[in-house]
Amino acid sequence: MEFDVIIVGGGPAGLSAAIRLRQLAIEAGNDEFMVCVVEKGSEFGAHTLSGAVIEPRALDELIPDWKAKGAPLNVPAIEDRVYMLGSETKSTKLMDSIVPASMHNEGNYIVSLANVVRWLAEQAEELEVMMFPGFPASDILYNDDGSVKGILTGDMGVAADGEAKASFEPGYELLAKYTIFAEGCRGHLGKRLISRFSLDKDSDPQHYGIGLKELWEIAPDKHEQGVVMHGSGWPLTDTGSTGGWWLYFDENNQVSFGMVIDLSYSNPYMSPFDEMQRLKLHPLIRNILEGGKRVSYGARALTKGGLNSLPKFTFPGGVLVGDDAGFLNPAKIKGTHTSMKSGMLAAEAIFEALQAERQHDDVVAYSTMYKESWLYEDNYEARNFAPAMHRMGQWMGGAFNFIEQNILRGKMPLTIHDNLKDYDQLERAAHAYQPVYPKPDGKLVFDKLSSVFISNTNHAENQPTHLKLTDPTVPVSINLPLYAEPARLYCPAGVYEVTKDAEGAKFVINAQNCVHCKTCDIKDPSQNITWVTPEGGGGPNYPNM
Repeated sequence: MEFDVIIVGGGPAGLSAAIRLRQLAIEAGNDEFMVCVVEKGSEFGAHTLSGAVIEPRALDELIPDWKAKGAPLNVPAIEDRVYMLGSETKSTKLMDSIVPASMHNEGNYIVSLANVVRWLAEQAEELEVMMFPGFPASDILYNDDGSVKGILTGDMGVAADGEAKASFEPGYELLAKYTIFAEGCRGHLGKRLISRFSLDKDSDPQHYGIGLKELWEIAPDKHEQGVVMHGSGWPLTDTGSTGGWWLYFDENNQVSFGMVIDLSYSNPYMSPFDEMQRLKLHPLIRNILEGGKRVSYGARALTKGGLNSLPKFTFPGGVLVGDDAGFLNPAKIKGTHTSMKSGMLAAEAIFEALQAERQHDDVVAYSTMYKESWLYEDNYEARNFAPAMHRMGQWMGGAFNFIEQNILRGKMPLTIHDNLKDYDQLERAAHAYQPVYPKPDGKLVFDKLSSVFISNTNHAENQPTHLKLTDPTVPVSINLPLYAEPARLYCPAGVYEVTKDAEGAKFVINAQNCVHCKTCDIKDPSQNITWVTPEGGGGPNYPNM
């Protein structure tokens, strides 16, 4: 099947690119212009997970009448509260005057990003974008000259032993003049493209966090619609880890609660999932959630290296957009407006190239447009935020960021770099502190498996595992003795286990549980795990997340 443009990934970046391409084609009177979006989730929005408070700047540009069209941005942010948790019982609310300006949310909206994506998909359909949910892009197709010519979707109906089942359907070759890769953080094709074309040779290493989220319904008398809470400190300080938490009061007595933990952490016994569970025991959080009902759960890695870690995002035949490149603004803790804008800029550059009857070349105009846009300014002003926190620590880094964000407005006359790789930060287990985590009570504190259940995660039975080990012996022979095999802890879905029997230790992969967060692909200290796409439609199906 041939198209003018193929877009891999139906999140904010990919759908914004699709909408902008069709807008430009219609304006040019080219109704035959064909845009295709392939999305691995069972529906658009199924795999979308974010806090989320979004800045509507890009949406204002893409669809100016979004309010009239019923976009699900219904809750304006009315108040920011930022806390430092000093211990398991202590908390200090920071004065607004000392909170970095980038964390003020006036003019922004508390949303379910999954529902925003579903709405964007409807807008794309109205513009006659060809939409293919449940079709993962499993491989990249190249022309003889090495340029990208399209993608191959995954086969359906393959058994775990590699043999075709009765339901077997081969994947499709989807060809295009240009291909936009919008897979989100640590896209498995984007990762290959960055390596193949050496796109990151002039960049700092990319840095990541793992975001874990729970959606709660709480008592009406505790609900303060529009309030945005952020915090840091305990419990991560116990293991020397960094990150922070959020609690957003959405509509219908619902609150979004979660944590982002930097994947540069060093303690191999630190469990991001369990850190979030024990955070709920702090009186500040407990008093809000206690007596409520947990509705959903999910997890997703996010890029947080910012401008310094951005790779070159153009190559012959295609481009990277959104978190496939890493446009998230770590100072604002926001990536939706940046992802959308990157998709729009890529669309404009590619359409311009197609109007000039070009194809399969390097659309360098995308990089130029980026440098001339507010997106570059947004990224530039935040370029030091994450490196300062990583290199200076919570207090000194926080003070640096206050000066840069509030006084110098992102114009500090120096750029801080963080060239350490996240996966290479673990200390040896023999020397590490082992935290004690609370046992699940099924009311406030939960286990991983019951959490995965309410994420509606499912994969077709009897299919090849999508979590590939380069060397199957490494988990037990290297990771277990050196790092206590951290996959069993950093995975937020109970995918990885170490079991022991008379023959010794065994590494078990429960791929059925995978919520597609990509943390294992990022954090494995031996870089031995590669995440690839499972059969189409597999994974979580996040409601209202």
